[in-house]
Amino acid sequence: MRDGFDDFVRSRSTGLLRIAYLLTGDRHSAEDLVQEVLEQMYVKWRRIHSMPEAYARRALVNRAANRWRRRGRRPEAPLGSHDVAAPDHSEHVVVRDAVLEALRALPSRQRAAVVLRYLEDLPVAEVARALDCSEGNVKSSVSRGLTRLRAALVPVTTTADRGRS
Repeated sequence: MRDGFDDFVRSRSTGLLRIAYLLTGDRHSAEDLVQEVLEQMYVKWRRIHSMPEAYARRALVNRAANRWRRRGRRPEAPLGSHDVAAPDHSEHVVVRDAVLEALRALPSRQRAAVVLRYLEDLPVAEVARALDCSEGNVKSSVSRGLTRLRAALVPVTTTADRGRS
């Protein structure tokens, strides 16, 4: 009945969950978000089967934004609040936590643009379609987001580099 849907879910659910986690900041919310989007996709599969990846990304961003709007433009939970890393004193954990905290500090639009552009490695045109905005807006959001991330992460990378000397 829904030819290709099962294959799409098997091959892309992990990637969709990663996007959803970075957008919501909470694994449980991310799982719920992906489930909602997959349910929506199943119903519309005949219309979207030729472009499921783009549809899924855009649906994730839209549904995450709707959740933020309902909650006063804030993510449901801070990034990392439920996924605390075991204290192993490695610099990788420190950097990961710093990146998640820096992402959390970004406005939702900038966060979505940075996540889709660099963590999902999408071209600017696809990010623009997913966010329903112009390519110039994506470039601007990404530039501002990266500037804020760099400023927030300079102390972490400098500290991690000193530990190696």
